[in-house]
Amino acid sequence: MSTLAVREAAPAAGTTPGTTQGPGWRRRIALVPTLTLLLGAVYTLLPVAWVVIASTKSGHELFSTFTFLPGTGFTGNLRDLDAYRDGVYWTWMGNSALYAGIGALLSTAVSAFSGYALATYRFKGRETMFNVLLAGVLMPPVILAIPQYLLLAEAGLTDSYLSVLMPQILSPYGVYLARIYAAAAVPDDVVEAGRMDGASEWRIFTRIALPMMVPGMVTVFLFQFVAIWNNFLLPFIMLSDDEKFPLTLGLYTLLEQGSNTPALYTLVITGAFLAVLPLIVLFLVVQRFWSLDLLSGAVKS
Repeated sequence: MSTLAVREAAPAAGTTPGTTQGPGWRRRIALVPTLTLLLGAVYTLLPVAWVVIASTKSGHELFSTFTFLPGTGFTGNLRDLDAYRDGVYWTWMGNSALYAGIGALLSTAVSAFSGYALATYRFKGRETMFNVLLAGVLMPPVILAIPQYLLLAEAGLTDSYLSVLMPQILSPYGVYLARIYAAAAVPDDVVEAGRMDGASEWRIFTRIALPMMVPGMVTVFLFQFVAIWNNFLLPFIMLSDDEKFPLTLGLYTLLEQGSNTPALYTLVITGAFLAVLPLIVLFLVVQRFWSLDLLSGAVKS
């Protein structure tokens, strides 16, 4: 066979036998998931961008034109929001911080204890208990709202801070995540080594297992904080005193009043924009914990 024939029969560089597509074709295919993610990001961030821009507009600018250009009324909106009912908005924000902060901390602690116990100890009924927790993960919160109200009403705790805090302490999803993470991050050999050294079970958990579970517990804390911060149904059912309202319920009351007083719409939008800022700050502050070495706790102990 001649040299020319061999060259014609050989596949082109960068292609596979039986195909004519090269690296350029593969790069074009690889762009599909990237473009899909970009479209999803735009779809998700577009309402947030609109809230940020709308909060800068006065009432006239907000209702006269619909543009994505910033307005000139942001400082005025802040003054009006601060003056509304002697600053009740900041009371609502403080209530949200109280509910979300304490509720997320308690829920994370309960999830850490329960998840570690389910992952480490072997006892009768462990898998049954875990399956019940999985069923709780699949249970929509709206189904539990009325039974929770009836139980707390019998205890005389409705229209109190505890009526919003107590149902948030046990999170089936948090326990599930903690069990999965503890099983992966805390080796049985490390626990057994601690027992052989004479450490108590409490010391093994607090000094060895818990530091190794920090990234997972940070995730549980963030999930619970965001869920409680954005929770509307439970406070709506439990609370009647607007001094105990969280931001979600307080802004809802403002929105209802806005049907008769359109000027309140600017307060709702500005309040919604300010309500997002603590969540952004929280993510920026705690994200460094996700990069911790999973075995750093065992090494330090």
